[in-house]
Amino acid sequence: MDAPRVRIAPSPTGFFHVGSARTALFNWLFARRHGGTFVVRIEDTDAERNREEWVEVIVAALDWLGLPPDEPPVRQSQFAAAHEAAATRLYESGALYGCDCARDAIDARLKGTSQTGYDGYCRDRGLERGHGVALRFRVPDQGETIVHDVIRGDVAFQNASIEDFVAVRSNGAALFALSNLVDDRAMGITHVVRGEEHLANTPKQLLLAAALDAAEGAKTAAPVFAHVPLLVNEQRQKISKRRDPVAVELYRDRGFLAAAMLNFLGLLGWSPGGDDEMVDLNTMIERFALEDVNHSPAFFDVAKLTHLNGAYIRALDTEAFIEACRPWVAPREGEWCPADQAPPWAPERFDPEVFAAVAPLVQERVATLGEVPSMVDFFFLEEPAIDGAAFDKAIANQPESIAILHDVHSALEDCAFDAETLHRTLVEVGERHALALRKAQAPVRLAVTGRAVGPPLFESMALLGRDTVRRRLAAAIAAAG
Repeated sequence: MDAPRVRIAPSPTGFFHVGSARTALFNWLFARRHGGTFVVRIEDTDAERNREEWVEVIVAALDWLGLPPDEPPVRQSQFAAAHEAAATRLYESGALYGCDCARDAIDARLKGTSQTGYDGYCRDRGLERGHGVALRFRVPDQGETIVHDVIRGDVAFQNASIEDFVAVRSNGAALFALSNLVDDRAMGITHVVRGEEHLANTPKQLLLAAALDAAEGAKTAAPVFAHVPLLVNEQRQKISKRRDPVAVELYRDRGFLAAAMLNFLGLLGWSPGGDDEMVDLNTMIERFALEDVNHSPAFFDVAKLTHLNGAYIRALDTEAFIEACRPWVAPREGEWCPADQAPPWAPERFDPEVFAAVAPLVQERVATLGEVPSMVDFFFLEEPAIDGAAFDKAIANQPESIAILHDVHSALEDCAFDAETLHRTLVEVGERHALALRKAQAPVRLAVTGRAVGPPLFESMALLGRDTVRRRLAAAIAAAG
């Protein structure tokens, strides 16, 4: 195989969808496997919906995933003159014809019939191009158009079932089928790897391509098509931004690792073989083949992604974990940090040495980096953020819990303040109250950390120090009333 050129062509009309990210990954893997080139074309011709900030979102998402294009991104608007030239050749050859039909007029003509779509009313009217006149493609009445798809095999479309579709709007703007065809030719795209929802557009592009070849008197090789499967939710419905978490930046901001996301996306509709859940990028490159992509819908299982992300977090060495946490615990001015997720403590209260000491304990207990601040906030707040419901249940108006807090407060006055001694002290207090350690330490954890769960209690107490721990125990006793 000659070195392929592949692309993704997102529209800057919103966040970067995880489906687009999966398609980008498959394109990128295919290009890397075969020594090819991966490019990005921003489809920016919808002036009413496009926003420049969404272009930045697309670029940032690809950068975060580690899938930057091999060439600077291009804009579809750069090919506007080529769209116009192709439309003119097709119109002059008779492949496109003018149509001034309004949708309500078409519907009125079709009322009471079984026909849907467009009825061909303007085929032979001979309308000239001009304002208010769209250009429709004259689809052959007979025969079939076959899409040769690497993933799905040959897919046949009966031409009689394809309406004379609009290729150029009445304002002169080329629509998807024509603009994509022209853009891909101009960019030398050899393989079109895209979502299954575009399969229905492909026969239109093939018909346009054949007509354009005939008009130009030259044959241009069609790209190889591969339509990857839909992503569905647990109800097996196509994932939707209206009901599902589908924005790549949402997962980035929640603290998912790019490596885990790539691993997860890569296995949505494809398998490298073997039973390993964690598959690194190099392995995916070595084994990826479009022919091995499954055409069945792939379940975007957020729970599985979260579990996998936790495994990737635990696989980091401590220094890498600490650095990965930095945007959530100690963001630096001017650098990326998760949107609207500033740490709950003042920057000057953050102690990197304390965080480095507790990081290995936290690393084993979180599934996302976004969970880290709530696991460690009690180290860097003057007073812990108390979980009120848990406090009311476990301490308030609970004489036994209050007695335990009194005993622990007294016992910690002059004992050694290391994790081992603290553990032994709590065991002894629990025994005096005929309680197992788990029961005895519950009110202490709430008083000291503010929560019922968190990193190991005794190591945390040792890091906080005697004065802070005893002050918090006293505050809890007072609050318990």
